[in-house]
Amino acid sequence: MSTFVISPSIEIPWSELQFSYSRSSGPGGQHVNKTNTKATLKWDIYQTEALSPAIKIRFEKNWGARINKEGVLVITSEDSREQRSNMEACLAKLKQMITLSAKRPKVRVPTKPSRSSVLKNQEKKRQHSQRKNDRRQSKNISRRPD
Repeated sequence: MSTFVISPSIEIPWSELQFSYSRSSGPGGQHVNKTNTKATLKWDIYQTEALSPAIKIRFEKNWGARINKEGVLVITSEDSREQRSNMEACLAKLKQMITLSAKRPKVRVPTKPSRSSVLKNQEKKRQHSQRKNDRRQSKNISRRPD
């Protein structure tokens, strides 16, 4: 198993994924002070051949805040007390991010409003305008010159 399979068309070589482990924060008693359970996944998104240029662009647009200045994606997980679980959580996050970026956005097909809706809007505007004009005229009538 030399690749991390995202989909049938997207596979990332394990050599591109770099894991590091560090001390995790949060509860765990004395155990938390002596084991490195927090997993950090680093992946150079711009150097990879696994993603097409279009997917890279969408990935950067969606997840640009997680990519540092060197173009390296950084994902961390410290949810579990086990190093392996946190590593798998990082991989699951990466898979979800790539899957969402791989989907092409739907192209919007511009539509025209129907003729009846245009006529309905014009009639509403006419009525509204007439109502305001009627108010203006009734104010002028109710005032008496002194």
